[in-house]
Amino acid sequence: MRPNLKFIIKTACGILFLFFYCEYLVFFIIQRNCEWPELNPENEDPTIAQTNEEPVKVMVIADTHLLGSRHGHWFDKLRREWQMHRAFQTAIILHKPDLVFVLGDLTDEGLFCSNAEFEYYVKRFYSLFHVPDDTKLYVAVGNHDIGFHYGVSPYLNQRFVVAFNAPAVQLITLRGNHFVLVNSMALEGDGCFLCRPAEQQLTKIEKILQCTKGTYADKCSPKMKLGIYSKPVLMQHYPLYRQSDMECNDFDAAPFPVKQERFRERWECLSQEATLQLLNQIKPRVALSGHTHHGCTRPLSVGEGIEVTIPSFSWRNKDNPNYLLAVFTPNNYAYSKCEMPQESTVINLYIFGIIFLSVWILYSIFCRSRRKYKYR
Repeated sequence: MRPNLKFIIKTACGILFLFFYCEYLVFFIIQRNCEWPELNPENEDPTIAQTNEEPVKVMVIADTHLLGSRHGHWFDKLRREWQMHRAFQTAIILHKPDLVFVLGDLTDEGLFCSNAEFEYYVKRFYSLFHVPDDTKLYVAVGNHDIGFHYGVSPYLNQRFVVAFNAPAVQLITLRGNHFVLVNSMALEGDGCFLCRPAEQQLTKIEKILQCTKGTYADKCSPKMKLGIYSKPVLMQHYPLYRQSDMECNDFDAAPFPVKQERFRERWECLSQEATLQLLNQIKPRVALSGHTHHGCTRPLSVGEGIEVTIPSFSWRNKDNPNYLLAVFTPNNYAYSKCEMPQESTVINLYIFGIIFLSVWILYSIFCRSRRKYKYR
């Protein structure tokens, strides 16, 4: 092989390996460090009997914000969607969850895009976040998908419900574990077209849980009972009411001064009234949310459970995105947040790799020139 051709092949292989490492291999290297958490005896509920069922393995992400035609450059769109696709599919391969939940803001422009563009959104979402047949994926709606409460129209709401099979309130049960997904924009309590049916459905779920537990005051029909009672897991887009993120000390919490910004009820979080009503009706052991693009773990204001806010899954909104892995049995649970490659780390890898290749190329050219001069 001629020296020039050999040099070109080595250079091309170096460039291809750098690209392969930064765009594919790095996801496996980082995400394989995360494993399913072990059940914590401190979280065990002694009032609920143990079962012989396998724990339910749950993966949760939030705020994917797939870009539309108005905001963002095409390269920005390509870059961030590849990052989310690669991180998600790596997680599916490594962890093999039973259930996957996406907690709202699937789209960035769903609230004002055309029907044709929304259909394209749907196809892209299911292509990027494809799951195998033995894994079920469920979606909660976010404000970027249909708008904030006073901007939601019946058309926008129904379009999302039909496309993603995501009613305002839904109860999902697997092996004695119950998951309640709620449309955060339907909790205004003003009797709107969205709120009244959601309130009725929440009341029905409250009755089902009480009938299953055996604490309902009136007679329960067989249809109103689940097989096994357990405290449910509440999932929605908005966090429950809190004044700000100042009490959040997670590694993925909001930076200063964002952390100090006061939350507006019904914009950055649920109202106090909606939060108390929801917690008193559902009585969750864990509440999961998104929306703020930053992480937070805090105790619930009612009951003994915790709320975990999950950061955005996209590099566009956070340098260090992550996802949540949780295992549930009827009387116990455990969770952990799984780190993904940071965008700054990948950029630095590219910079270091390009510098290293450039120095190697220049050094190789210099050495070859000296050899030619020597043998003249």
